[in-house]
Formats: sequence, C-alpha cells, structure tokens
Amino acid sequence: MRLIPIYIVTLFLASCGFKSEEADLIVHNAQIRTFNPAKEVVQAMAIKDGKIVELGAERQILNKYRAAETYDASQQVVYPGFIDAHCHFLGYGLFLDEVDLIGTTSWEEVLLRLQEHVAKNELLDGQWLEGRGWDQNDWEEQSFPTSAALDSLFPDRPVLLSRVDGHGAIANSKAMELSGVDPYQEIIGGEFVKVAGKFTGALIDNAVDAVSDAIPEPDNARLIKALKQAEENCFAVGLTTVDDAGLDVDDILLIDSLQKSGVLKMRMYVMVSDKQENVDYYMEKGPYKSDRLNVRSFKFYADGALGSRGACLLKSYTDKETHKGFLLDSIAHFEERALQMKLGGFQMNTHCIGDSANRVMLNLYGEMLEGTNDLRWRIEHAQVVHKMDVPLFGAYSVLPSIQPTHATSDMYWAEIRLGRNRVRRAYAYRELLGQNGMVCLGTDFPVEGIDPLNTFYAAVVRKDTKGYPEGGFQMENALSREEALNGMTLWAAVSNFEEEEKGSLESGKLADFIVLDRDLLTVPEDEILSTTVQRTYVNGELVWQNK
Repeated sequence: MRLIPIYIVTLFLASCGFKSEEADLIVHNAQIRTFNPAKEVVQAMAIKDGKIVELGAERQILNKYRAAETYDASQQVVYPGFIDAHCHFLGYGLFLDEVDLIGTTSWEEVLLRLQEHVAKNELLDGQWLEGRGWDQNDWEEQSFPTSAALDSLFPDRPVLLSRVDGHGAIANSKAMELSGVDPYQEIIGGEFVKVAGKFTGALIDNAVDAVSDAIPEPDNARLIKALKQAEENCFAVGLTTVDDAGLDVDDILLIDSLQKSGVLKMRMYVMVSDKQENVDYYMEKGPYKSDRLNVRSFKFYADGALGSRGACLLKSYTDKETHKGFLLDSIAHFEERALQMKLGGFQMNTHCIGDSANRVMLNLYGEMLEGTNDLRWRIEHAQVVHKMDVPLFGAYSVLPSIQPTHATSDMYWAEIRLGRNRVRRAYAYRELLGQNGMVCLGTDFPVEGIDPLNTFYAAVVRKDTKGYPEGGFQMENALSREEALNGMTLWAAVSNFEEEEKGSLESGKLADFIVLDRDLLTVPEDEILSTTVQRTYVNGELVWQNK
C-alpha cells in the first residue's frame, strides 16, 4: 500500500515540468538555422511577446512549453528574416504607380509604354507623367535619347523619365518650363546634356534633381498606399528589415506614426537625406529608436552612376575621352557633414561608385575617424576601388555596403566604360570582405529587383538570372554561401547597430524569421532561384504566407 502514495508523488513531480512554461507560438519539426556563433541547427523554438524564448530539440521545446499557436514546419528550413542593407523602400512603393520602363529594349518601346499608360489611366490635366527604369545600355542604339518625341506626344503634359539608376533622366519641354530651370546655365555635380550646343532633354545627377523638385509632393494617402504595397511585396520575398537609403523628416515621422498604430509592420533602418532642414532637425533631436524604426544615419552622395557616366573616376572613361565624371558636392561640404555626424552620434553612409569618389571619401573618413573604431561608417556600393585604397576600409573600420546584382546587371557594358584592366577592380566583393571580415548586402531596389534570392545568387554564382555567363563573372570575388547569407542577416544587422536584437535566431532576440522550402546552403545551384518563401514572421506574428 505504501507504494501507491510514492507513485502518485513521483508522477505529480514529473508532471510539474511538463508544458510548464507559456509561449505565444511554438515552431517545431523544422530545420532552424540559427546563424549563432556555433552555427547550430535546431528543431524547435518557443516565442513570447515578440521574442525568442528558447531554441532546442523537438521534445525539449514541446515538453516544456504550451502555446496558443503551434506551427509544424514539416522539416522546412527556418532562417532569420532577411535584411536589405540598402534600398529605397518608400521610393519603390511610389514607383509602383509610375510607368514601369524596366526591361525596355528601345526608346520606341519606352514611348509605347507611356502611351499605353496614359490610355489606361485617367490623368488629371497638368499631372506629371513619371516613369523609371530605362537603360540605354540595353538598347541597340546606346546613346541617350532626346526629348523630341516626348514633346510631340505630350506637348501640354510634363514628362520626366528616370534612368534605371535614378542618376539620369529625360525631361520634355513642358517639364523644363514648369521647373524654371535654364539648361544653358552651369550646374555643379550634374549635367544638362547638349549636342552641338543644343540641350537634348537629357539630365545627369544634380540636373535631375533640379527638374524633379518641381513635381508636387505626394499627399499622405498616396504615401501610405505606397508604403503598404512595398511592405506586402517585401514580406513576400522574406524581408523583415529594410534600410531606406535617404528619407526626409516628414516621411520618417509618417512612418513612425504608421508603425506605432500597427498600420505598418516592416522594421526600418533609415538613412536621413542630406538636406539642411533634415540635418538641423536631427542635430537637435539626436538619433531615434523605437521597436520598429531606427534613425541614426545620414545618406550622402559623393558621385553618380557608372551607366550614365556620372561616377567619378581617377582617369577618363574608356568610352568618353577627357570625361571623368564628377563629385556631386564640394569636399568642404562633405568635411562639414562628417564632423556633424561624428559630433551628433550619427553614422555616415556615402554613395561612392567611381574609384575617385571612393578615394576622396575614404581619406575624408580616415581624417575624421582616426584609425580603427566602432562607429561603423559605411561606403554604399564601393563599386570601383583602386587597389591602393582597399586597405583603407580596414584601417578606418569602414563597412562596405554592396549590392551583388549591380555586378550582374552592369557586367555586359562595364568594361566598355572602364576598360579591361580597370574593370577587374570593380565589384570586388571578396577583396572588400577581407578588410573587416564582413560586408552587408542589399539590392538598391527599385534600381534592381527586391528579391533577396537574386542578391544571394549574384553574390555566390555571379551570373544573371538566365545563367550568364557560363562560369560566372569575375569569380575570384564571389562570396561563399555562408558569407552571402551572413551579409543578408547578421552582418547587415551589425551595419545597423542591431546585432543584439536581430540577424540570428537566439534566445532574447526578436522573432523575425522566414520559412523556406529548401536550404540555400545546400540546394543545387540551378535550384537557388526556384527557392520560395513559405512564411514570413515579424515579432512572432505571421505577416505573409504562401498560399
């Protein structure tokens, strides 16, 4: 008889630990790649209040936790949510309402798409017709188009068509009239393109801004629509944090309010645009951090783009003698801003494409940073870097923020711009990786597509989505699969000062994760781009599901 009470007590004590802890969500029967220092792969994790409570073996988690919701992943792969370390999130959302000129094969096709857009959409009288995405390098006739046909088709409607990189555009006469800009006056850091002394309608860099400033600002309704559409599309490809490379104060305040009200769920790391009113505001207020918004960096433009010959080079363009591109502002301006960034506690992130721009900014950074540090100032793009300047990334702890799909988009014509020897110094991702042991990866969308899988493929395989070229483009600078994934998760989080809260799946970190139908670390090369995102979670909440 004495055995019965002992048995009952033993059974009671054993049951005390069974499902004794409460969670909001349990994910199990999964291959969870944690990306923690030990590179552990576990089967289950428990989530509560938007954070990971514990990860471990299947029975370890299921026996310990009870939850209102459980998700059986059916042995699918779970990764930390992808981070796009350089994009234009709001700009992409606004672009979705404009004329999509990506993939056009001629100026004639551009004109056709414009006419089709006008026919299908009711445009108000005087409303600007905007489009983006054309690239003359993809056309048989590779010179910049002129505005003559736009003037003929749309004599009373202002038209501005931005090149794929945003650093070039075509404006018709009505747009020029409304802008009040005289294309025959000199402009610093830009060009009004002329042939035989006559303005063609083509604009480069600061000339684009001079005309686009005349376009009315979108109202809040359009901004909210753009942000929501961008969020939905980004969640669908597994992005849980986006680094928006250049926003103004009013847009940032709107985003903050939408996040706090639950309308916008995407996490954002924002680089503030280099405008005096923005600088004045944040130098007074200082960096700002909420649960989903981090504002502690500014975005600067040292030069333009290679495709439009606005990138600032040390020697002339191979296909345009005596032309080296140009800086978009004075060195004195960048020096003043660098001091303000350091004193104000802001990260300085500078767009540098050409080897001259990279040299100027790396040296300027060096003077301000004075050796190794943990300020994590970034060079955005770092496309063409002279071999003598590469070590400066390591010497001053400067992080290269790179976009692998730029290499596979530019590879068809980059040698035409740079020549055979200089192009070997371009898109040197492995060489840059060696300086600080990390690179952060992004897309620069809408310059490129939003899909992180394309980023991964371009970084590792160095081919376009059609598998060209055979053997890959300059494979000596390819990244390993693990390096590329780190660049899209943990290293991107480091570049945002957020590695303690995201970038890997560990206890105490945010429950931002995605479910994939195959493992990018092991999937055959020809199946990488066929990988699909099945689920996306932010803060432990399912925000997108593949149906």
